[in-house]
Amino acid sequence: MQLSDIQIAANKINPFIHQTPLLSSKTLSKLVGGEVRLKAENLQRAGAFKIRGALNKILSLTDQERSKGVVAFSSGNHAQGVALAAKLLNLQATIVMPEDAMELKVIATKAYGAEVVQSGVNAVTRSKVAAEIVEKTGSIMVPPFDDPFIVAGQGTIALEIFRDWSEVETIVVPLGGGGLSSGITLAATSINPKIRVYAVEPAAGNDGQESLRTGKIVSIDPPKTIADGARTTAIGQIPFSILRERITDIVTVEDISLLSAIKLLALYSKLVVEPTGALAVAALLEGKIPQPSKTVAVLSGGNIAPEILAQALTS
Repeated sequence: MQLSDIQIAANKINPFIHQTPLLSSKTLSKLVGGEVRLKAENLQRAGAFKIRGALNKILSLTDQERSKGVVAFSSGNHAQGVALAAKLLNLQATIVMPEDAMELKVIATKAYGAEVVQSGVNAVTRSKVAAEIVEKTGSIMVPPFDDPFIVAGQGTIALEIFRDWSEVETIVVPLGGGGLSSGITLAATSINPKIRVYAVEPAAGNDGQESLRTGKIVSIDPPKTIADGARTTAIGQIPFSILRERITDIVTVEDISLLSAIKLLALYSKLVVEPTGALAVAALLEGKIPQPSKTVAVLSGGNIAPEILAQALTS
């Protein structure tokens, strides 16, 4: 993969997405001792960055392939991103979600017109159930992260960051399966080889960090963390091939720091951000990012459970 793949993706998806704002944060900048701006993907359509990759993947399909519909498996944001992308492009989507998926995300996915399959599905079996639907119907799978079109779509965020702030020196981005972090890292380091990019995981789900340290993909049990978008058990092969060559480092944060970040963003930046979306800010607050001068924190999503938001605001 190369920068031109991401530039092509931007040209394809820009008519359908929001060019999300890059917002200054005086409070966060003062707390961390450097200029920090927030890339507000929580304000993206469907409430998260996922629609970028979903649109780029679906737009790469032939008309014949699209006519068969698409299938995805997800606990939340990818589900909504694929559902909305399918609606915008007038094709049928079937989304496999675990039985314990956040109710608000299930409702939103159905509201976009997708068929949601939950019966007998958990985090471990959802990919298997989705594959069975593909085999039975001939629909096309839209993977959550381990796909070049998905990675390229997510990387378009970096193009917008550089357009709005060419002097940026550091980008901090959440890490789950790696589609977002690898796309941004590929684009950013291609534009400016000197830029630093840090990916952030919850401490309970540090498979990406362990993979970077050992030089090979490490699998873990489903982590127990409030960052539901980062409850992945292993980083994708395509994302890892990019991150191991280009990422500055992968760091981790505790869940309690995610609650603090959510509260700070809500009270001082007037932004509603979900736990996974707050990973980058939590890392800054924990001091995990050295010399955070001219730093962008990517807020990857805003689809937060009301009880988690209430917990953060009252903690």
